[in-house]
Amino acid sequence: MNNVVETASGKVRGTVVEDVLAFKTIPYAASTAGPSRFLPPQPPAPWIGVRDCTDFTGHAPQAGLRPATRPELEDFSGAPDPSPETEDCLTVNVWTPGPDAAAKRPVMVWFHGGAFAYGNANAPRLRGSRLAARNDVVVVTVNQRLNIFGHLDLSAFGGEAFRFSGNAGTLDMVAALEWVRDNIAAFGGDPGNVTIFGESGGGAKVSTLLAMPRAKGLFHRAIIQSGAAVRLRTRERALALTECVLRHLGSAAASVASLQAVPVAYLLAAVEPAQKALGPSPAPLFDRYPFGPVVDGDVLPAQPFDPVASEVCADIPLIIGDMKNETANFLAVIDQVWDRSLTEAEMRQRVAAIAGEYAGRVMEVYGRLYPDLNPAERLIAVTTDSNFRIRSLVLAQRRAALRRGPVWMYSFEWETPVLGGKLKAPHAMDVPFTFNPLDLTNATGGSPDAQTLADTMSSAWAAFARNGRPDHPSIPQWPIYDPDRRATLVLDKVCRIENDPRGEERRLWQEITGTK
Repeated sequence: MNNVVETASGKVRGTVVEDVLAFKTIPYAASTAGPSRFLPPQPPAPWIGVRDCTDFTGHAPQAGLRPATRPELEDFSGAPDPSPETEDCLTVNVWTPGPDAAAKRPVMVWFHGGAFAYGNANAPRLRGSRLAARNDVVVVTVNQRLNIFGHLDLSAFGGEAFRFSGNAGTLDMVAALEWVRDNIAAFGGDPGNVTIFGESGGGAKVSTLLAMPRAKGLFHRAIIQSGAAVRLRTRERALALTECVLRHLGSAAASVASLQAVPVAYLLAAVEPAQKALGPSPAPLFDRYPFGPVVDGDVLPAQPFDPVASEVCADIPLIIGDMKNETANFLAVIDQVWDRSLTEAEMRQRVAAIAGEYAGRVMEVYGRLYPDLNPAERLIAVTTDSNFRIRSLVLAQRRAALRRGPVWMYSFEWETPVLGGKLKAPHAMDVPFTFNPLDLTNATGGSPDAQTLADTMSSAWAAFARNGRPDHPSIPQWPIYDPDRRATLVLDKVCRIENDPRGEERRLWQEITGTK
């Protein structure tokens, strides 16, 4: 198999991984260090000869920003990417069954999770070889600028040149998709059939792209996994966060030029103090990314799905869904949740912080609907619905109301047996089911029905990428989502269709958030 492909910037050499060609850390834009920091992405400098792309060489700066977890969960998702942090991070990884330009395979472009703050596209669980080989698709995973490097809004501080600094990382996503448009045919892909997909923060990136005029025409289907972004930062809140950063940095922020020269570690160290000084959003269940895209009237003309769905890419077919127990791994850091010793009083206190005056209603509804669950398990159910599911439901409902591109809704409910089954179906466990390298994680305990579900989910996602419909023999006929029936595919040992699953909880959170 020919492992050298010519791109617009020069030739790249890949390597064979599980019978497909893998090209790692191909630059789609230039380094963002020094005078390029905070500015829109620029094309990479062309190179002479063949560039070696057989190994990962780096990912975006993020040290110290990943949330803490329990020691028991450190290796749950598999090994991390060992490559270094670098501002020369605008790269893509490509997996292809073959570089025949005539093949015109569907292209699946993955945006990684991490809430616009951390994460990268190089982790073993994102290995695209099996998804590509078993479904005859080309898989692309994207690295981009994150946190303060991708989203420090200097538009009121640095002049016209920094007009888009708050959306530098947002524009990186467009640059990556433009690279796919211009180069993917040489890797055997069809630039006219591109699916964008992502989980958690990656789902938020997909949500954002659906509202960006600059992205229109660069992709043709979309999948949002546990990451619906109904709202993003306002310009006012973005500028207020910038003021908090500048105060924290003091003399190091005397000018934009000095900010561009500040060591990476200094900027990363400013993130959490600035976010703390800014304080919570007025709409904390929907505004979730202090450093993230900015609704600036240009790159993002309006909120993606508030008060209605954006019309920008309204014709794009969309799959959206969540995990049944999203917050099980987030709340695991609380000892009383992990050992299931949380009391009713402690649960009520935590629910009150989320639901305010509705806390009593929430306690009554979840106590009545889940009498066999202990308070820790009911807290996981409450926070899953309040912090994740309500956003997916609102996004799906508002998108379906446009009556243009079809929407399909799913719920991932297969429960892992590892760690005594405490996690059930937690956040991000679906990622290796999407890419199918279950053996590269510790998430499933080698369960044979997990492998069957991974084959099903990855194949259905690939069928959607190929045809714009998630039709596949391994799942029942999956009806389009509408606000009346609310048909939902449940991904489990036996996949099934349910209409309006957990409907009473949905109605409660729509009332609490005013999103009826």
